Amino acid sequence: MSDAVHQLFDALWSNFVEVTPSADKIHQLLGNTQSDDIINDHIALRTFNLEKVGLDKLAQHFINIGYEACGEYHFEQKKLYARHYEHPQATAPKVFISELLVDQCSPELQSVVTELVDSIDPTAVAKPDFLYSGTHWQVSYEKYQQLLNESEYAAWMAAWGYRANHFTVDVNALSAFDTLESVNEKLKQAGYSLNTSGGEIKGSPEVLLEQSSTMADKIKVQFSDGEYSIPSCFYEFARRYKQADGRYYTGFVAASADKIFESTNNG
Repeated sequence: MSDAVHQLFDALWSNFVEVTPSADKIHQLLGNTQSDDIINDHIALRTFNLEKVGLDKLAQHFINIGYEACGEYHFEQKKLYARHYEHPQATAPKVFISELLVDQCSPELQSVVTELVDSIDPTAVAKPDFLYSGTHWQVSYEKYQQLLNESEYAAWMAAWGYRANHFTVDVNALSAFDTLESVNEKLKQAGYSLNTSGGEIKGSPEVLLEQSSTMADKIKVQFSDGEYSIPSCFYEFARRYKQADGRYYTGFVAASADKIFESTNNG
């Protein structure tokens, strides 16, 4: 993996664990005390489809270090569009970037989101650290709840901004576990809540990908009108299967990803 890729993912990880204290503990739980046993399959980033901060603007940072666009995904009910990116070096983590189709949302949501995005300095978006820069605005808990009533995704973005909303353990690379079921069992025994939307395991060997995830940690956030504890980020676990050509499937399954988004839900 190139130095540029290493540096970016190290920075994204440092930013992620600041608001996801469970991540380090899960490393210790699954890693068999060998930290090199935990390989990152992919990360995910969120944004809005407004010109200043659209999916392509985030993707450009990865394209600059050698990543290429691969599959695209539509989530009509959640009003999201996504694309994933891969690096020619197979050891580099994959990247999944989604954006909220703001123009398909209510005028009220559009107004709040436009106000948030207007707060961002356009020059900040082009800097590599934008990907882990958090929020560029002050938002009230009242506005957060208003967004929450319409879109969990928009509310999460308002509270957390730009950062990886999850990292993903490559289950194929774990020496102590052969199945995703055994990983889930270990997590539950340790007291972690799993995302059960669509079942604990989303996907199957037939679609060449199985995924599960914890529910996001609850972290205190300082809103403009007080401090409140809300869902932050989560950890995902992916097991990939070989295609007919003998190579592991590297894409994503929209029906599974749709349920994974719900790991940051407030329920």
